[in-house]
Amino acid sequence: MEKIDGGVTAAKGFLAAHTAAGIKYQGRDDMAMIYSKVPAVAAGTFTRNVVKAAPVKWDQQVVGESPFVRAVVMNAGIANACTGQEGMGYCKETADAAGSALGIPSQAVLVASTGVIGMQLPMDRLRAGIGAMVPKLEDTRQAAAAAAQAIMTTDTHKKEAAVTFTVDGKTVTVGGMSKGSGMIHPNMCTMLAFITTDLAISHELLQEALSSVVDDTYNMISVDGDTSTNDTCLVLANGMAGNTEITEKNADYQAFVEALFEVNKTLAKMMAGDGEGATALFEVKVINASSKAEAVTLAKSVVTSSLTKAAIYGHDANWGRILCALGYAGVDFDPEKVDLYFESSNGRLKIIENGVATGYSEEEATKILTSDAVTAICDMKQGDAEATAWGCDLTYDYVKINADYRS
Repeated sequence: MEKIDGGVTAAKGFLAAHTAAGIKYQGRDDMAMIYSKVPAVAAGTFTRNVVKAAPVKWDQQVVGESPFVRAVVMNAGIANACTGQEGMGYCKETADAAGSALGIPSQAVLVASTGVIGMQLPMDRLRAGIGAMVPKLEDTRQAAAAAAQAIMTTDTHKKEAAVTFTVDGKTVTVGGMSKGSGMIHPNMCTMLAFITTDLAISHELLQEALSSVVDDTYNMISVDGDTSTNDTCLVLANGMAGNTEITEKNADYQAFVEALFEVNKTLAKMMAGDGEGATALFEVKVINASSKAEAVTLAKSVVTSSLTKAAIYGHDANWGRILCALGYAGVDFDPEKVDLYFESSNGRLKIIENGVATGYSEEEATKILTSDAVTAICDMKQGDAEATAWGCDLTYDYVKINADYRS
C-alpha cells in the first residue's frame, strides 16, 4: 500500500464538481458533487442519534435497496435535520434534479447535508447548484480539492486522503474526503465522509469492510461529546480497476480493508485535530490493557475529559486529570501499576510510574506539550490489548464559535 496525493477523483472513473449556490453562506462554495462514470455499489454507516436528518434516512434507503449508485450531492450551511416530511421531500427533489441532469435514476443518487439544524433548504438554489455543477464535473486533482473545500462548515481546512494497492495484478485506488470540526462524538462514523474506490467488490463485502474499519477510526474520535444528527460515511466502488470481483474474504479483501482503514484513519485524525477552536491534536494510546474493549473505553474516557483537554491547551502536564479519567471509565484496574508518558515531536517523557510522579522536569513536559500534536500513552500493565483515540484541546474559541453558530 502506498499513500498518494489525492481525494475522491483519485480512483478511476470518479469525477467531482463544486459551486457557490448561496444555500446559507455568501461568497464561497457550498455545494459539491461526486459522480461515477459507471454504476457503483455503495455502502454506508450512519448516526445512531435517534434524531436523524432527512439525508441520513434517504441514504440508508438507497444504500440498502438500490442496485447501484452513480452520484452524491452535498450541501453545506443547512443540515436538513428536524425538517419533517418537507425535509424528506427535499431529498427526493434533490435526487430527482440530479438524476434528470445526469441522465440516471433518482434512486442512484445519494444526498448529504451539513450545517444548522431546523432550517429548511432553499430548493431553488439547490436545484440551480446542481445545474451549475453537472457541466463542471472533472476527474482532476483540482476538482477533488475544490469539492472537499466546498463541504466545510466551521472546518479550517479541507480534509482528503488517498492510497493505492495491488489486487489481481491491478492497481487499485481508494480516495476520500471528509468534513467535521464540531458536534463530533460518533457512534458509527462521524460528520460527513465520502470514499471512492475503483475496486470490484460485492455490495455485501463492501459494507462489511466499511463497518469493520469504523470502530477503530471514526468511532475513536471526539471533539465535544456531541453526536450529530447527520453523521454519514459513504463508500462507492465502481470496479474500474479491472480486478476480478472480490466475493469472499481472501487476501485481496484484507488488502482492501487495510487500505480503507488507512484512508479513514487519516480523515478521522484530520477531523479531530481540526476541532472547533483547537490548537492541537490530542492522541491517547492505551497499551497493555486486559481486553480491546477495556482499552477502547479507557482511551475514550481520557480523550473526552474536558479537564484533560483544557490542560493540553495550557501545555500543563496535569497527569492527575488523566489518571482520574481512567479511574471513572468503568474499567477495573490497579492504579498503582499505571505508567504514563507524554510524547510529541519535541520528545518523550515518563510522567508517572506505578501511579506515582517520576520527579520529571516540568519545563521538559511543557516543551513536549507545546506542539500541534500531543500523545498521552497509558500503560495499564494488565494484558496485551491496546486502543488509540483522537481528540483535541479545549480552547476559549470553542465556546465563541458555538455561542453564535446559527447567526
